[in-house]
Amino acid sequence: MPTLPDRAARLRRLVRSVSDRLRWLPPTVARLTIGLVFLQTGWGKVTNIQKVVGFFTELGIPAPELQARLAASAELVCGSLILIGLFTRVATLPLIVTMTVAILTARRGDIHELTDLLGMEEYLFIVALLWLGAYGAGPLSLDALFARRLGSGERPVARTAEA
Repeated sequence: MPTLPDRAARLRRLVRSVSDRLRWLPPTVARLTIGLVFLQTGWGKVTNIQKVVGFFTELGIPAPELQARLAASAELVCGSLILIGLFTRVATLPLIVTMTVAILTARRGDIHELTDLLGMEEYLFIVALLWLGAYGAGPLSLDALFARRLGSGERPVARTAEA
């Protein structure tokens, strides 16, 4: 009859096995979600650029015409790149800057304590973008396809030693 530690070890092996088989899922879902959100918001800004310029002017952002076009272009282009998983790590950088500026300008008045910041969608986008920037687009992406074709391969995330 198996002992409790034997059952725990067996359960741990099962969980690890399932986890290893689903390793592709988190980066794929994160990439598709973030990419689609920014593609849509970028398209909305590009097609209504004068509204965005007006909003940036109200916020007191310097050179609102230029900044509006930069933000719209960054969201549209980088969102598209992230969606298809191409140059993902690089594409996250302009979006992190855009979200940081959004927090510091448009959302600053909404922050009264740390939990206000942590619950903002802009902050959560930054967290997801940091994750994609650090770990890449995952195996179901053009980045991974090109890496395999070039023989360079993405470096897998190192596993930590478990007790």
